[in-house]
Amino acid sequence: MPDLLVPLYKLPDLAPLPDGVSIRPARPYESHAVEGFVGEHFFDKWVSEVTVALSAQPAKVLIAEEAGRCLGFACYDVTARGFFGPTGVAPKERGRGIGKHLLMHTLHQLRHAGFAYGIIGQAGPVDFYKAACGAIIIPDSDPGFFGGSIA
Repeated sequence: MPDLLVPLYKLPDLAPLPDGVSIRPARPYESHAVEGFVGEHFFDKWVSEVTVALSAQPAKVLIAEEAGRCLGFACYDVTARGFFGPTGVAPKERGRGIGKHLLMHTLHQLRHAGFAYGIIGQAGPVDFYKAACGAIIIPDSDPGFFGGSIA
């Protein structure tokens, strides 16, 4: 999967969230819940990245929540400076636009941190990212930064 480059200075304004949904940084005392959510729905390596994101102050992981439930998460500026991800939405919550909202909120965080460009490492749904935020493929970027990691 290739890496993608996102021009952060061209980001559109944030769209309104669905009723009842909020996106915010995870709080330190929620670490166990966020790590549990990621472990239940995704990959061990992602739990490791979320753990690092949660140790930053403020945390570099945003969560989408509704009625006290975690719907999804998105990390930024964790594994490598300026990187977006990992990110994921609970399977039962997909199709509501939560993933796009997490993406855009996170990219805005990168822009506010002073980055002109963001990188989406090993982007799975390339067409989604192209449409959502104007991402472009970085030539010869597969396997990119994540290549050669230990299991």
